Amino acid sequence: MTIGAVVIGRNEGERLKRCLASLHGATDQIVYVDSGSIDGSVEHARSIGAEVVDLDTSRGFTAARARNAGLARLKDGHAPTYIQFVDGDCEVQPGWIAAARSFLDANPDAAIACGRRRERFPDASPYNRRCDREWDTPVGRTKACGGDALMRVVALEDVGGYNPGLIAGEEPEMCVRLRARGWEIWRLNEEMTLHDAAMTRFRQFWKRAQRGGFARIEGVAMHGGPPERHNVKETVRILFWGLALPIAIFIGVLVVSPWILVLALAYPLQTARIALREGGTTVAWEQAWLLTVGKFAETHGMFDYLWRRIRGVKGGLIEYK
Repeated sequence: MTIGAVVIGRNEGERLKRCLASLHGATDQIVYVDSGSIDGSVEHARSIGAEVVDLDTSRGFTAARARNAGLARLKDGHAPTYIQFVDGDCEVQPGWIAAARSFLDANPDAAIACGRRRERFPDASPYNRRCDREWDTPVGRTKACGGDALMRVVALEDVGGYNPGLIAGEEPEMCVRLRARGWEIWRLNEEMTLHDAAMTRFRQFWKRAQRGGFARIEGVAMHGGPPERHNVKETVRILFWGLALPIAIFIGVLVVSPWILVLALAYPLQTARIALREGGTTVAWEQAWLLTVGKFAETHGMFDYLWRRIRGVKGGLIEYK
């Protein structure tokens, strides 16, 4: 059984160098898929022996399209049994691929094994800390994985790989299709990758949350019906806080009474509820505030998706770096 690696990136610089170095010796073949970098990423990847796929710049870049291109390149020769997908801003931890491979070897119904992704610099900003908390999901059988994971090639072939038209949320969407075919997704209690979000500004946080909202409602459009109801509950929650409540307050003030403004206290109360649930520390309050404010950014992303769909415009990348 062989293992290939597909790394995707765009202008990741030193992050990409760390990523590629972390894969040497752990996989049999490395393919780097580049989305129009101008920082020497392609030249560096070739210099260390990685195969390089330059995506056609005449078509829109998406992570899903890049991953499919890497998969296709690996299958040009002797297709590997497993593929480690990893984003170019991540570093694979020693021992991860061996542990994930052992798990997939022992569990033939498992299509994907993912582990613990951590932020390299969680204390560099509140936004990095938010990312680090997001990565910490429960161990065991799960519904979806993220961009870093070891995947079984026959399972990917079974569902036709990633949907190249998605600008975000491509892994959860593919996992819906995998589970519908009887495959399982597992998160292991193993250190998998170090991620460098490099988010130091609020605008970056907003853009990233906006992209998340875009992905959520697009997931609803694709798989929101029974039995999956993909992203439906999360989307309803976001739209309540980011749209329905503000509209209700605005109309109430105009039609009923200025005292309706008291409903706006729901936001600080919600922030307090989350913060106290998480221990009431300074960091807990910080993260609770970001979660509350993030609902507006996610709502922004949902309207962005709907507006593009109404106009028949394909979604372009929403980049935060």
